Amino acid sequence: MSRWLADAAAAKLRTEALADFLDDWEAEHGSLTAAELAKAAEELAVPKPTTTEPAA
Repeated sequence: MSRWLADAAAAKLRTEALADFLDDWEAEHGSLTAAELAKAAEELAVPKPTTTEPAA
């Protein structure tokens, strides 16, 4: 069980580090588009993010 907890904690830290990096990147370069997020999700083989962008 301790291995599972260690893996879960490491995954949480990676997720938080990525979120911090993306926040900093977007602050400097602007928000990522839905297309950019979908492409990244495809390349990383993770579920596509849902967006809350207002309809144009």
